[in-house]
Parts: sequence; C-alpha cells; structure tokens
Amino acid sequence: MSDIKGKYKKILEDLESNIKDPEDLVYSKEKIMELTFIFMDIVDRLTMLTDARMKELEEKQKEINSRMQEVQAIVDEIEGDIYEEDDGYEFEIVCPYCNYEFTTDIADGEKDEIKCPKCNNIIELDWNSEDEFSCPGDCSHCHEEQVAEDKEEYKHNDDEPEDDDM
Repeated sequence: MSDIKGKYKKILEDLESNIKDPEDLVYSKEKIMELTFIFMDIVDRLTMLTDARMKELEEKQKEINSRMQEVQAIVDEIEGDIYEEDDGYEFEIVCPYCNYEFTTDIADGEKDEIKCPKCNNIIELDWNSEDEFSCPGDCSHCHEEQVAEDKEEYKHNDDEPEDDDM
C-alpha cells in the first residue's frame, strides 16, 4: 500500500513540475483525484463482493464438513461391522446329554469344549465342521457311545477267553 502512495505522490510531483499554468495544474490534480476515487470505489466494491463470497464459501464448507463427518461416522460404523475383530459371538448350544438349551459367548475357536450348566457334562465344540448337525464321531459323546458299544460286544462274546495281558 505504501508503494502505491509513493507512486501517487510521484505522479503529482511530475504534474507540478511539468504543468506551469496553475489553473491547469489544479484541474489535472482534480481529475486525477476523481479517477483515483473511482478506482478506490471499484476496489472497495470488489473487496466487499469477495468478502461476501468468502463468507458464503466458509458457510458452505462448514455444511460440507458437517455432512462429511456424518457420512464418515456411517462409514466407520459399517466398516466396524464388516471388519470388526471382536471374536466374541453368542451361540445357542443344545446339550447332547440332557437336551438343555443355553446361550453362551464364545470367541471363535477360543474353546474346544464347554461345560453344560445343567448336567455339568463337557460338550466338545467342532469349529471346522461345515454341517452343524453332523458329528465326525470323535467327540467325547460319540467316543463314549463307541466305548459302550465295544464293552457290550465284549460282554456278548463270552466264548472267547479274556486276555489280561493286553
């Protein structure tokens, strides 16, 4: 701004040194002043328009930021639902021993067995089974049935001698 004042002052000094007639000098200075006021008026109007536009843009930016925060919150929630690493899941389990149905929180693959709260028998959990109703035959329940069947077969074969060395 001070550079403009210096240039303006230099122009007035040039007019004074080059215009010898005092009336022409006054007239020239007045016209330069009018021209200067016109330019300053234009600059003031442009500044007001720019300020108003900047305020409008700031308000729109606040609105956009607010909407972006809402969208980001929704995206974060969806992302949390999709990629959530909370391995705790609620499972309904039916005890194969007493048919008691209960719900428990078990982290995926965390436990291999769980105790029935009613009969206190241990229920083995198979995390790799694709068919939840199929039993691979190696759980304790099936194993106990197999052992019981083997004992029954052994009792029915009385004609074979017992071998105590086995």
